[in-house]
Amino acid sequence: MYELYCLAKDLGTHFVVRTVVDRLAGNGDHTVKTEMHEAPSAGMHSIEVRVDNDTVERVTLDIRFKRIRVCPPIGKQKRYPALDLTVIHASEVGAPLGRKPILWKLVTDLEVADLEGAIEKIRWYSTRWKIEVFHKVLKSGCRAEDAKLRTADRLANLVALFCIVSWRVMWMTMMARAAPDADPAIAFTATEITILDRLVSDSGNRRAKPGTLQLYLTKLSRLGGYLARTSDPPPWKHRRLARPTTPGRYPDRRGTRHLWVIASHTGGVRSD
Repeated sequence: MYELYCLAKDLGTHFVVRTVVDRLAGNGDHTVKTEMHEAPSAGMHSIEVRVDNDTVERVTLDIRFKRIRVCPPIGKQKRYPALDLTVIHASEVGAPLGRKPILWKLVTDLEVADLEGAIEKIRWYSTRWKIEVFHKVLKSGCRAEDAKLRTADRLANLVALFCIVSWRVMWMTMMARAAPDADPAIAFTATEITILDRLVSDSGNRRAKPGTLQLYLTKLSRLGGYLARTSDPPPWKHRRLARPTTPGRYPDRRGTRHLWVIASHTGGVRSD
């Protein structure tokens, strides 16, 4: 990882990473952890986190930051220089019993002057989970790693298409969680809505409200095998949004080439 820090400097770019390594600091006679223990609290910051039972809790973080001279690992000190980096620690205050408290240790080469600057870097880092979900959709849903293309150009074109599809699946999933009663037109074209109405009835969709985004995402998921039983979790909390359909499953498939049937986590992608 230290090589990455040095490479970013050589390329003229920047980074914000989470670290678990307690590196040597200063002149090498102490560690980063020692200096951070002495750093004063810059203030508190509240965030919402999703815990194991899928509920959202608001927690308070104590923010500390300090500009520290970080030494390279002992075995690499002849090849890499020491770097001046900003270390940010965000530790949960008053964590409930039975749950491990939140402790984020971030390192960045960017300057941080105040609490707002530290919170900005924490927000940048928090997008990591969405990025991980995106890559999960790309690899598990679109099965990008299973591609059998033999040239880099063809593979690049395929991945570019999969990136668009993966972003679309992820965006629809997030919208379904944030605004289930929204107008379906924010996610589907009029043609796609008509196709879904033709292929899937309005009944048996977990009692979703008519004319809502929730209803049409449930219909889309049913095309891929989601059963939409009342006891089933919503498809955007399920392992999949939809799986690929089987040719000939529906008697009337006119116009279905306009409708992407897309998998978010376990299926594949096809346009019929």
